[in-house]
Amino acid sequence: MAEETMQFKTELEQLLHLITHSLYSHREVFLRELISNACDAIDKVRFEGLNNPDLLDGQDDWKISLRANAEAKTLTITDNGIGMSREQVIENLGTIAHSGTKAFLAKAKEADLENNPDLIGQFGVGFYASFMVADDVTVISKAHGEDAVQWESKGTGEFTLSDSDKTTRGTEIVLHLKEDAEEYLNEWTINSTVKKFSDFLEHPVVLIKKVKDEETEIEEEKEEQINTQKAIWLRPKNEITDEEYGEFYKHISHDMNSPAETIHYNAEGAIEFKALLFIPEAKPFDMMNNDPKAHLNLYVQRVFISNEFDNLLPSYLRFVKGVVDSSDLPLNVSREILQENPMLDKIRKNLTSRILKTLAAMKKKDYAEFLIFHENFSAILKEGLQNDWENKEKIAELLLFESTNKEAGEKTCFDDYLENMADDQEEILYLAGENRGSIENSPYLESFKADGKEVLLMIDPIDDFVIPQLMEFKGKKLKAVNKGDIDDKDALEEESKTFEGFIGYAKDLLDGVKEVKLTTRLKDSAAVLVGEEHSMSPHIEEMMRRMGQEVPPRESVLELNPEHAVVKKVQALYNADAKDPKIGTLTQLLHDQAVIGSGAKISDPAGFAARLNEMIAD
Repeated sequence: MAEETMQFKTELEQLLHLITHSLYSHREVFLRELISNACDAIDKVRFEGLNNPDLLDGQDDWKISLRANAEAKTLTITDNGIGMSREQVIENLGTIAHSGTKAFLAKAKEADLENNPDLIGQFGVGFYASFMVADDVTVISKAHGEDAVQWESKGTGEFTLSDSDKTTRGTEIVLHLKEDAEEYLNEWTINSTVKKFSDFLEHPVVLIKKVKDEETEIEEEKEEQINTQKAIWLRPKNEITDEEYGEFYKHISHDMNSPAETIHYNAEGAIEFKALLFIPEAKPFDMMNNDPKAHLNLYVQRVFISNEFDNLLPSYLRFVKGVVDSSDLPLNVSREILQENPMLDKIRKNLTSRILKTLAAMKKKDYAEFLIFHENFSAILKEGLQNDWENKEKIAELLLFESTNKEAGEKTCFDDYLENMADDQEEILYLAGENRGSIENSPYLESFKADGKEVLLMIDPIDDFVIPQLMEFKGKKLKAVNKGDIDDKDALEEESKTFEGFIGYAKDLLDGVKEVKLTTRLKDSAAVLVGEEHSMSPHIEEMMRRMGQEVPPRESVLELNPEHAVVKKVQALYNADAKDPKIGTLTQLLHDQAVIGSGAKISDPAGFAARLNEMIAD
């Protein structure tokens, strides 16, 4: 057959521009696409060989070969798969976006054949990713019982067809690399790219190298397999040992420790996928980088797509490592396009539910192990209270806190708190602070301790940011004991009349105080500052100041204990002589100690010291 030049059946230049500049995120995926096509070709001939053994020619050494020629600046990808006839070459390579794999699957479905192979390509554009790195592409292919044919194109709107002397079934693709793509002639680059995208393909991917014999000094070709083929997640769980799970976890996580928990399952139903997930024993190294994204390795039929999907797993589960492999997702698209695929949202919900169930089971069956997990990852897990409304109660069930009813270091949880609270108690009480030592003797706790009510002590820096987002747990509202009103107004009715004049005086005297009033929340302390129900806590304000952030002025309520000796004294002084200068000094000191008791810093330490010395010297 003489050489024949033909036009593509679509606007090639426009489509190639789309493929090379928009469809793919990184041009290294060209090798992923070509290897995946080769894998499909092998699967096709193996499948059709079930009914027509002659197609196989007695062959069983299936493989995909790569050969780099630095002198010619070519990279060649060869398979011993089904190959193509002249008509198939025109149809598959001469028609952009025609998917031979898709047509093959449709044909197999029509024939009602069993055991259809799970083939990778579904879009029909993967081959043209070649032009991202090559300015000339040659394809030589031979199907069983057909003459070999050679296809060649520079990607400029036409291609040529000619005869070939290839005698074995299969396809060979020769890429004449562009000058800026010669890195793909480098053995290390080839190996790392194959490892990244095609490490778990069923068929061997080998690199053919020239090696000089030490004795004869004659160069010989040697094959070196690149991919491991060990897609452990495809094997039944009962065939995998803990050691194998541990080695695979270390391989994908670069963590020297074994995982605390392994989650291996097949999802079936509206969407089918396989997942192998690991909950680490300790914080992985990459969590030190403050990367807020979750990174699972997403595969489509063993072919790596990416580990940078924001919506494959919520960020508060970013400590989880593992792989997800789905046959319902398209391979030949960029991760930006795939990011919008609605299937990912279904996978995300499924994975999230399974992980939270596993953590709940860990807490129940091995509390000591769960305590270690909680120590390492609870701060990250709590982020879900802010952004995962669907699962926030499940997240809350996993959280542990210190408590006024527990010794330092001991933990309790919301469920235990509910079980132990009195029948007439309507709220879950908590107090957030920098550490237990700074809040366990806080004035805010005095009345609750006196009444025997348990208060959760939340000393994780993130608690005061996220716990208010929970709002309630199993029908019980959460109440911060240093915010809002808790007083029995009837019990203070008579005292309020007696202190009315002094209260008005104190309100006018003190800057930044929204209101001054009497309280029943105090038993031993004289005064306390209380914020509004949804206001920022003093220790959070202090943290923000340390980080150089501007903190807006906050107005608090100064609550006074009418039974305290100092409060009674200043009230008596006011009644005796409202102009007595000691009244102002004592009132300022009451406010100062309330500031200290709230966990905040006094804005004028020198003034506080002067007032204190004045009272001591008196």
